[in-house]
Amino acid sequence: MTDYLVKGPPAWQPSHPGELLREDVLPALRLTVTDAAAKLGVSRQTLHAILSEKVAVTPEMAARLGKLCGDGAGVWLRMQRARDLWRVEREMADELAKIPTLRAA
Repeated sequence: MTDYLVKGPPAWQPSHPGELLREDVLPALRLTVTDAAAKLGVSRQTLHAILSEKVAVTPEMAARLGKLCGDGAGVWLRMQRARDLWRVEREMADELAKIPTLRAA
């Protein structure tokens, strides 16, 4: 078996968890936004903000999504973290370039 090491962040923007939820999960579960929001115990507006990728998935929402989907909160948090880090590293590239990388002796 060959190991492939990741040498840096992905060149493309990782998907927002709301996209996966909107395009794949809710249709597969045959849930409307209203039904999913009710099962999650959140307002339809709260869920819609995630589905439209306007807000991030919080740890609390990740716990709800993980329970509903049976895949655990970590999946949803890792997706959000990957997207957030990708964006921040690009927004801060000039500022980060000025910070030295130190190595312990």
